[in-house]
Amino acid sequence: MSWIRWVSITPGKMTVLIHNSINKPIEYVHFGQVKAIERFMRRLEFHLSKVEELYDAYCMQRRLRDGASKMVAAFNSATGSKEARESLNEANRGYREYTEHMCSLESELENQMGEFHIKMKGLVGYARLCAGDQYEVLMRYGRQRWRMKGRVEVSSKQVWDSEDNVFLPLITELLSIKVTELKSLANHVVVGSVSCETLDLFCPLPQTVAVDINDLGTVKLNLEVNWRSVSPQSSLFTTSPCLTFLHLNPCSTFIYLPILLVIAKPGHL
Repeated sequence: MSWIRWVSITPGKMTVLIHNSINKPIEYVHFGQVKAIERFMRRLEFHLSKVEELYDAYCMQRRLRDGASKMVAAFNSATGSKEARESLNEANRGYREYTEHMCSLESELENQMGEFHIKMKGLVGYARLCAGDQYEVLMRYGRQRWRMKGRVEVSSKQVWDSEDNVFLPLITELLSIKVTELKSLANHVVVGSVSCETLDLFCPLPQTVAVDINDLGTVKLNLEVNWRSVSPQSSLFTTSPCLTFLHLNPCSTFIYLPILLVIAKPGHL
């Protein structure tokens, strides 16, 4: 049995001395460093400002492309004079340039959107799943793939050859999920296939998602999704199970960004 003997609070840190049942000190635990958390908050604010800057530039290029598209339509309906053809060529060139800029900005935005950490929680099929059944789940997200195979044990426990994966968020792509029952080498039955939006996955807290695989909803795929927008890269810290959230800008697309409370490793304080 252990208990907290005393707590010492000094500027920048809080120290807790833990004693065990025979009154011997076990360890000193240092909870957080105010300066380190403040630096990480500033890093998040810089990250948010960069995302907003890219988003504003993207919206500007989209408006310019919409204007170029209207000009192309107008010049196409005009008389075939030399001036009209030159203006049409210039409008088409501008439309292509704006589209290329938008694609470049989309790529930069995707690099700032963090990662989706996905854990396989299993299939739910009520009477559909039986002991000995084998299934294959294929998830496609743009060019990213995750294929896993599993079987149902006699105890109804499911065993999968791959239980977690990381996807990089994409702006325009859907998450496609296909579940196939493996009966024999030449006889596979497709249980269902579905495409999902990923907007709701941008959540600061881990969430469990139940996806209906077939139209009747009798087979569901349970996934645990954890979106990590920014991860601390300093070697001085390890992540704590605790999470806090900073309300950076209520008008921003990214309203909340997670701040990991960190516990400093011994010897660095």
